[in-house]
Amino acid sequence: MKLPRWFHQLGSPPYVYRLAERLCPWLGGLGLILLAVGTFWGLAIAPPDYQQGESARILYIHPQTAYIGMMAYVVMAVAAGIGYVWRLKIAHAVAVSAAPIGAWFTFCALATGAIWGR
Repeated sequence: MKLPRWFHQLGSPPYVYRLAERLCPWLGGLGLILLAVGTFWGLAIAPPDYQQGESARILYIHPQTAYIGMMAYVVMAVAAGIGYVWRLKIAHAVAVSAAPIGAWFTFCALATGAIWGR
């Protein structure tokens, strides 16, 4: 089975960096908009819970941030493993860039968990 040319180009750092340079502003802006909309809907529009009241709204935010934080650490581990086994520089770049994302989302999960527990 012959793989398409673009698949092989994804292993080349210059190609990936050029592609990321073009896509990053668009995908980053879309991500921020969706994050803001989801936060607004979860914290302002959703009705309060009949037992827990207003404090239950944090549950629309807390589990998702914890999940994304753990997912970033899994991505980091898999990318680092791929980088060490197949010596792909892009895999190491993915592992390095996933670390702060995982740390920030873990911090947000801990903060929202503390807010909900209080």
